[in-house]
Amino acid sequence: MYKAIALIILVIIGLVSTSQPFNNQPTKLKSLVSPFNPSKVNADLCPTCINEVVTLVNALLNIILDEGIVQSCGLLCGALANKTGSIIIGDICDVGCEALGIDEFVKLIIKSDIDPIYYCQLVKLCPIKDDGDAKFTNFSVMPKTAPDGSKLVIDCSFITRNGTGTGTISIDIIDPKNETQGNIYWFEERKPGTYPERFGIETLTTKLNCDPATGCNAWPIGTYNVIAQVCNGECGSTHPHTSIYDVAKTSFQITKKSELF
Repeated sequence: MYKAIALIILVIIGLVSTSQPFNNQPTKLKSLVSPFNPSKVNADLCPTCINEVVTLVNALLNIILDEGIVQSCGLLCGALANKTGSIIIGDICDVGCEALGIDEFVKLIIKSDIDPIYYCQLVKLCPIKDDGDAKFTNFSVMPKTAPDGSKLVIDCSFITRNGTGTGTISIDIIDPKNETQGNIYWFEERKPGTYPERFGIETLTTKLNCDPATGCNAWPIGTYNVIAQVCNGECGSTHPHTSIYDVAKTSFQITKKSELF
């Protein structure tokens, strides 16, 4: 994949809502809100569950296959807490295991069909709301035209009249060479209202991502198409409690290459 566009930095800018970011699996979901405070064990565990579920599932799979610990939820989740060094991950494991029963829980882990939001809904740590709605009120990139090395802002504010379930915003950017890079950001369920969401893009190739073999190219000159979805559950998932609320499209132009290389 073209190295410059892989360096897209989607950073939360002036976020006023409670959303959170996430990359394609099996990496962790990215959050749009302030980090969950791990000291509050009895607080809302939905953010922690989503942020930690990939680590949880991968570590549990190793414990089950390598060590054969499947006798009880206490033993399995205790081994997980010891392996990861995280009491929080052990607690999330224990809640899910006790809710499903050890046999069903182990089957789910072995299947390893990782959809963090669905998993956390399944173990009753994230709420389910299938009658929600959301619609983009504004979807644009500012400025529309800029030289390479500029910082742009994607505005993907949305409104919900009936509230939303635990959901995601998916953003795909297609470069002039028709190569795509995307990010997915998750948010907790929303009450009816308007939610301004803005993300920053930096179009500069940094030295950390510079490959001398390719000439350290910056972003290619031309038009970039941007497609966004706001979804119930994870955009693109085939699991229950998943649907697309709304889709929006826009574009921006890079007018010249960076002079840094």
